Amino acid sequence: MSRTHHRSRTLLLALATVLAVSGGTAVALTGDTTAEATAAAARVDNPYAGAKGYVNPEWRAKANAEPGGSRIANQPTGVWLDRIAAIEGANGKMGLRDHLDTAVRQGAGVIQLVIYNLPGRDCAALASNGELGPTEIDKYKTDYIDPIARILADPKYASLRIVTTVEIDSLPNLVTNTGGRPTATPQCDVMKANGNYVKGVGYALNKLGAVPNVYNYVDAGHHGWIGWDDNFGPSAQIFREAATAEGSTVDKVHGFITNTANYSALKEENFRITDSVNGRSVRESKWVDWNRYTDELSFAQAFRNQLVSTGFRSDIGMLIDTSRNGWGGTARPTRPGPTTDVDSYVNGGRYDRRVHIGNWCNQSGAGLGERPKAAPAAGIDAYVWMKPPGESDGSSKEIPNDEGKGFDRMCDPTYNGNARNGYNKSGALPDAPVSGHWFSAQFQELMRNAHPKL
Repeated sequence: MSRTHHRSRTLLLALATVLAVSGGTAVALTGDTTAEATAAAARVDNPYAGAKGYVNPEWRAKANAEPGGSRIANQPTGVWLDRIAAIEGANGKMGLRDHLDTAVRQGAGVIQLVIYNLPGRDCAALASNGELGPTEIDKYKTDYIDPIARILADPKYASLRIVTTVEIDSLPNLVTNTGGRPTATPQCDVMKANGNYVKGVGYALNKLGAVPNVYNYVDAGHHGWIGWDDNFGPSAQIFREAATAEGSTVDKVHGFITNTANYSALKEENFRITDSVNGRSVRESKWVDWNRYTDELSFAQAFRNQLVSTGFRSDIGMLIDTSRNGWGGTARPTRPGPTTDVDSYVNGGRYDRRVHIGNWCNQSGAGLGERPKAAPAAGIDAYVWMKPPGESDGSSKEIPNDEGKGFDRMCDPTYNGNARNGYNKSGALPDAPVSGHWFSAQFQELMRNAHPKL
């Protein structure tokens, strides 16, 4: 479905706003390489369509330094703003303006930012905890979101389509990890009670969405998190609550992203959710465990419909992070499993080789997935590499750091699990650094197991 018709009036108003701010003239993206470019990019149905993606030179340098890394070093990846200091640039790294200036010089049409610093961040995963305490919502607004919004509104960046992935791993926690569920944590109960995830996301959407060339995509977990009946509808409801909080409206949401920094297979082609083996549904298998979905593409398309029915615009689009869900290599099955029983059938045929679908940290055996691509399937704006391949999910042992990141046993390969992964082994790689830091061994494995192959 085209979004152009639905948004025609909104887009004209947005473009007029850009022109009024910049004094520029509306033009198509032409690869202008001057840092002072002020020509406004007309708002579009799909920000990825026909646009060259920004290549982060810091990530490119790390990839190029790896044997074989030059094969993927020019792929566009997400820029993670995971603390206040990242806005200006922490520990000698590029800041937000540096990235935006470089994107203009590259002639990029689209740049991808990850907005990731909520109060009490990642209440169910210690490895990615953040710098702000559960009650520091005012600091989140004034010291984090407001400065980002001011920078993005600079007229010299008006030629860029700026994709913001808003607060991964936050809102679904309010559904799945609260209220006496076996997977609940005290930290998530606190965030649900104080409302600061909802307020923070709403504020971010409102402030960032006021910039005419910003395209907000809200994180929507993945099929192995909210694909179950008791998570699916309630998650859509909490997303709408956040999208209408703190002055925001659903018009500030261009779409949603699934599988960010996760490993769920894009398409499971050897079995379907409708299959049965000896009278038992695939949903009864230990792997699927009564989920309604077997892979990310079917989930993303179905969840898009759910979101629309919950009150989001009928023209929203979805992104799927395919940076680490290829599951290629010698372990990739080429046919369905044996039909002796439903577990053998599913386990023998599934591409996703994790021990359990709840495992999320530096997964052993993973590979690069589909390369970034615009409009690859119905309802999908793009396959993206929002999580830069080679950046760790978390340390495999406790490592002191100044980034507010803790140690989560799910990143420890010796860990025997918890309720969220059915008390199974973590499946994590050993010797991993703190989340976001370069993990050479993982990068090499991702390339070896890439599907499609490099």
